[in-house]
Amino acid sequence: MKHQHSVIVSLAANYDAEQNLSLAQKRLAEVLSHLKFTQAIWTEPIGTKRKDLYLNQLASGESEVDCPTLSQMLKTIELEMGRTQEDRLAGIVKIDLDILQFDDVRLHERDWQRPYVYQLIKEL
Repeated sequence: MKHQHSVIVSLAANYDAEQNLSLAQKRLAEVLSHLKFTQAIWTEPIGTKRKDLYLNQLASGESEVDCPTLSQMLKTIELEMGRTQEDRLAGIVKIDLDILQFDDVRLHERDWQRPYVYQLIKEL
């Protein structure tokens, strides 16, 4: 039996946010087991020219693949959902999926300082 890694993933979108978050949830269910989502909350943008609000959510689950493989799978989902370099430069985020924690290792340390992560992590 393969080892299950526990993971926490952040989801964020500022373009068709509700629809894109819903689709991302379905796509995450294809790559993670024992998936649980927090509520989704609207937040002000941080460090971007665009003033669109972000819809943020956290998910916890388990993965049989290692961290680099899972990270690549999430980037593939982002691309398949229409994320482009041009949009990124324009501040348009159709979907952003980041691994915040893999087993006991915290990633994206700056994101852990964000109030919405602090608030939502309690729901997991």
